[in-house]
Amino acid sequence: MAEPTVATRLERKILLVSSDTALEECLTPALPAQWTITRTDDPAALGGFAEVLQYRFMLLDLEDRMIDPLEIIDTVRQQLMLNIAIICFGGDNAKKDEARLARADRFFEREEIVSVMLKFCEQYDW
Repeated sequence: MAEPTVATRLERKILLVSSDTALEECLTPALPAQWTITRTDDPAALGGFAEVLQYRFMLLDLEDRMIDPLEIIDTVRQQLMLNIAIICFGGDNAKKDEARLARADRFFEREEIVSVMLKFCEQYDW
């Protein structure tokens, strides 16, 4: 990917880290106009600093057995040194505590994620 430009930085994009394609199919129609969502279940597919920087926030599935949420958080926080909002959903209290210690930002139940996504889209609609 080319270096970010002002135009690409102004695009309204969300990164969904989950292998759950049904979840993506649920979230996509609920997106406000001009917003897009990109789903990945491969930490290497996140890309580098410039690619991750293009997203307004990340939705991270703590229940997904195909990914390691802590690895994702570590990649974003420690390796890329980015402060993108990491919004976690699902998972038990122990998993949430681990993600909190790894420096994830917010935690919600899986059934709340559509309404939570809409609230964050509104907050990040600059």
